[in-house]
Amino acid sequence: MSDTPSDTDSIDYPAVFQALPGMVALITPDLVYADVNEEFLRMAGRRREEVVGHFLFDVFPDNPNESSPTGMRNLAASLRRVVETGERDSMALQRYDVEVPGLPGVWEERYWSPCNAPVLGADGKVELLVHRVEEVTELIRARGGASGDRDRVLEAELYTRARELQEVNERLRRAQARDREVALALQEAMLPTGRQTLRHGAAVRYRPAVGALHVCGDWYDLVDLVGGHRVGVSVGDVVGHGLAAAGVMGQLRSALSAASRVAEGPAQALDVLGRYAHVVDGAESATAVTTFIDLDHGTLTYSSAGHPPPMLVHPDGRVECLDKATDPPLDARPEPTRRPQAATTFTSGATLALYTDGLVERRSEDIDTGLARLADSLARHRGDDPETLADAVLLELLPPGGATDDTALVIVRL
Repeated sequence: MSDTPSDTDSIDYPAVFQALPGMVALITPDLVYADVNEEFLRMAGRRREEVVGHFLFDVFPDNPNESSPTGMRNLAASLRRVVETGERDSMALQRYDVEVPGLPGVWEERYWSPCNAPVLGADGKVELLVHRVEEVTELIRARGGASGDRDRVLEAELYTRARELQEVNERLRRAQARDREVALALQEAMLPTGRQTLRHGAAVRYRPAVGALHVCGDWYDLVDLVGGHRVGVSVGDVVGHGLAAAGVMGQLRSALSAASRVAEGPAQALDVLGRYAHVVDGAESATAVTTFIDLDHGTLTYSSAGHPPPMLVHPDGRVECLDKATDPPLDARPEPTRRPQAATTFTSGATLALYTDGLVERRSEDIDTGLARLADSLARHRGDDPETLADAVLLELLPPGGATDDTALVIVRL
């Protein structure tokens, strides 16, 4: 690797920030000004020491003379969304009056077009907010003065409609957030408890998609099987979002859990589940994989219905991809047919990993790349206990800002 500095090493980024032509501020997640550029100070009519280090709304409060000001409320809501979702948020045209510098109690009517964006840290969390704002007050005044009352009426109409749209969007966000919370609670109630996973020497993780307003239908299950020291481990994924997907997930998980307890093997359990999915609305294209583990004899039998293959990590670091018994998703065939089944062996200390596609699929790459990345991570951390291993895999495979799809992961030490 060359030791020659790159061209960017000589760029003075603080100077670049100060020279930006628009009004730009850096704000902490606690809404304290970390820095502002020269244009921001000039347009706001404030000195640096009056802004940097101060709470945003102490510097720019609402106009107390207005009967129902919305500037502070709307800006706070936008900034909170950026912190919570890690995604950019462009706001509608805002009226946000500003107190005239040097004239306490004198307020000036001002109009702004703001945009807020996140700056993510190494851990994927929002460290700073970039607050870029364009003032359009003069444009509104110029149009009103040049064309008379008609343009002023149109401008007022535009502003009113922008405010109404923002309020509708805010109500929609709140409704969707409530839906998401209910679905998450329902999903959590349906999934195995910590006592169950601890008894089986397993670690489980569920990560909702970052920025999504709805939870998806990922699920997992661990069940004791009849006859010897045997356990069934399954993972599945329902297409769709929200309460509907969570409800279908609960039905399929319960059906497979019951079928596994009486089935001869995982293929028969998936046969039963496929027949059941055929009469469940919303189960179309759902996927599942189930494994039957015989700890007394060191054998593992598995079957998959359109799901990414489990990974078996042997104590020597060899990773076996369990992809010898794959079949289409549940309810993908007009008539249910016998599904394939395969078996392999393991020795004490091996590790089994089951997961959903949110862990390995990325829009910009082939899924084999994600599978290889998972196999490498599992092999390198195979000596860790299941809880530590699960955390390491999520840290290495999920994007810094979180995945765009839900992710379920089950790690079992055999």
